[in-house]
Amino acid sequence: MGKVKITETSLRDGHQSLMATRMTTAEMLPIIETMDKIGYHAMEVWGGATYDAAIRFLHEDPWERLREIRKRAKNTKLQMLLRGQNLLGYRHYADDIVDKFVELSIKNGIDIIRTFDALNDTRNIRKASESTKKYGGHSQLAICYTISPVHTIEYYKKLALEMQNMGADSIAIKDMSGILLPNVAYILVSELKSILNIPLELHTHSTAGLAEMSIMEAIDAGVDIVDTAISPFGGGTSQPCTEPLVRTLQGTEYDTELNLELLKEVAEYFKPIRKKYIDNGTLNPKALGVEPNIVEYQLPGGMLSNLLSQLKSQGAEEKYEDVLREIPKVRKDMGYPPLVTPMSQMVGTQSVMNILTGKKYHMIPKEIKDYVKGMYGKSPVPISEEIKKTVIGEEDLFNGRPADLLKDEYDTMKAEIGDLAKSEEDVLTYACFPQIAKGYLKEKYSEKKDKETKIENKEEVKIQNINVIF
Repeated sequence: MGKVKITETSLRDGHQSLMATRMTTAEMLPIIETMDKIGYHAMEVWGGATYDAAIRFLHEDPWERLREIRKRAKNTKLQMLLRGQNLLGYRHYADDIVDKFVELSIKNGIDIIRTFDALNDTRNIRKASESTKKYGGHSQLAICYTISPVHTIEYYKKLALEMQNMGADSIAIKDMSGILLPNVAYILVSELKSILNIPLELHTHSTAGLAEMSIMEAIDAGVDIVDTAISPFGGGTSQPCTEPLVRTLQGTEYDTELNLELLKEVAEYFKPIRKKYIDNGTLNPKALGVEPNIVEYQLPGGMLSNLLSQLKSQGAEEKYEDVLREIPKVRKDMGYPPLVTPMSQMVGTQSVMNILTGKKYHMIPKEIKDYVKGMYGKSPVPISEEIKKTVIGEEDLFNGRPADLLKDEYDTMKAEIGDLAKSEEDVLTYACFPQIAKGYLKEKYSEKKDKETKIENKEEVKIQNINVIF
């Protein structure tokens, strides 16, 4: 036992979960030096949807954000979230792109890379993990936590051991929907700690109102690190708040030893920023509430509001409950995938189509067809022959590692983007987001103002109130 370590998530998952990743670099930088003195184990500052949101909505360079944070955080490890072979995009990338992305992430300032795969298919995280270690980073491999007949404690133990044997430096339990029950948290952490000889971290969300209780049970069971977010960007669909946990553990054997006075200072700094995003409609106060039914639907918090807006746009708001009831049925048909990007979006979209057309699998998105063929990896439970026939007919299945079908593509991407890319980082931006990268890069290099002016101006960028959940 002993001191519990804290990873602060407000600069990545905190604002991603509450307000679609819209905090700007200019809003982050003035407080980084204070945060750096608090004594966090790490600060999660990059990855997830930060890259996409930066170039798509904020017209900022995500690499510049990372470098600027690194300059100011001299004592604290910086952490990012990576979707394995998907990187930060929405398809599988060739191994050379994965390797280059990891290399440059570490070179630009990242210390810890948390890598996950939506299906817990370890073949899809192996390359990213190997590259992380090759370039001197800390490879944390994440178990996507979900509830189904197949996702038992034994399933998670087997998966954790496989990750440890792959060379993971630590393991994270990634409870993206906030559905880990407190008693299960105690058992799961106890069982994992009994077989692992590397640190164990718990990442959860307060969406269902369970997270604070689950974290306390996990701490009692011996978890090493927990993820929290400073109070203005904590709670609701985000992580539990940092300060109450620090206070709770003060004077106990688990004392985090974080500086509460500095935590107060950081919270005061972020309060007006949160108010700005509530006032302009980017942060919907509903995201700060509790939704106990999420345990049944298992959707990541932000997806509920996304589904509702999708149905509104179709004039079918009254079908919301029907869609929510359809989601567990589609998930079962798909072999119980954990509902995390991109599976949550795929299962959600198929459920909407089933309800709106009034007929199951009458309309099927290409992504669902590819998934059933095996192009995303192995489903946790084999998909029934009946569903396979309905979705892909007599088409062949693929049982290998999806990225094995991809040839090296970095040089091709570099040639395609040509002179618009001025750095290797720019080439990777194009590789990950080809549709928007050209416009973004043109705009980036047409600005002839100096860097300081650019950073100031970014605060003025009009935030588009589009609730995109990644």
